[in-house]
Amino acid sequence: MMCATDLRVDCFPRVAFPAIIQPMLCFRAYSPPPVLNACVQRRRRISLVVQASRSVEDDYHATIKALNSRDRRVPRKSLGQHYLVNSSINERLSIVAGVEEGDLVLEIGPGTGSLTNVLINSGATVIAIEKDRHMAKIVEDRFGSTEKLMVLVEDITRCHVGSHVRSFLGKWNPGKVTKCAKVVSNIPFNISTDVVKLLLPMGDLFSDVVLLLQDETALRLVELQLRSPEYRPINLFVSFYSDAEYMFKVGRENFFPKPKASILHCSSTEC
Repeated sequence: MMCATDLRVDCFPRVAFPAIIQPMLCFRAYSPPPVLNACVQRRRRISLVVQASRSVEDDYHATIKALNSRDRRVPRKSLGQHYLVNSSINERLSIVAGVEEGDLVLEIGPGTGSLTNVLINSGATVIAIEKDRHMAKIVEDRFGSTEKLMVLVEDITRCHVGSHVRSFLGKWNPGKVTKCAKVVSNIPFNISTDVVKLLLPMGDLFSDVVLLLQDETALRLVELQLRSPEYRPINLFVSFYSDAEYMFKVGRENFFPKPKASILHCSSTEC
C-alpha cells in the first residue's frame, strides 16, 4: 500500500527517495561548468521504486520458507535485516531505476533474492554484496550457476565497491569504460547513512541509485533549510552531490519485520 507523496527539492542534481509507508527521494547528478570540473564532481541520481517478479512468487510465506531452509527463523536485527514480502514493490524499484537489458546493477543486501529476481528478469547482470554468509548462500542456491549474478560476501562499508564495479564494466567495454552501472537496493537500515555517503560521490560510476530507506532518514536527507533545527552536515553533503526528491511511501505491511521506510532516487549526468 503506497501513499502518493511527491516532494521535490531543487538542488544541483535530482534525487528521489520513496518510502515504505514513508517517502521516496530522487537524486540527479550535477554537471558543473567546465571551470569547476577540477574541484567539483558531477552529481548522480538516486531513486527507489519497486515491482513484482512474475516468474517466482516472493511473498511472506516464500520468504519464511527461504529463511527456514538455512535455519534462519528471523532476520538479524544486529545487521538491520528486513525483507520485502511484496514482489510488486521490487518491480517498481526496478522501474524507477530504468533497469533494462544489458545493465549492470549493484544490489546491497539481497536477502532472499526477491529484488535480485526482478533485476535479472529485467535483463540486468547483478553484483550482490551480502555480509551475512547464510543469506548469501540462500541467494546463490536460488539462482544456481547463472552468469547474470555474482554474490560477494563482504561488508559494503568496508569493501572496494568501486573496484568491483569498474572491473565488471571493463570486461564489457575492454579498453574503454563508457557505460555506467546502477544501484537498486533495499539496504539494511543500520547502514543507510554510510551507504549514501559511499555512493553519492561516485557520480562517474553510477548513473542511478535507488535506495529504500527508513522514513525519518529520507526526510532528514531532503531537509535543506539551512537554519532549521533538523539541518545536519549530511544535508550539506547530499545537496553538494545531488538534488533530493521525496518520492512516495511504501506500507510497512510489505516487510518482514515491519519497519518504517522510504525510497531515494539519484541520477548522474556523467554517464
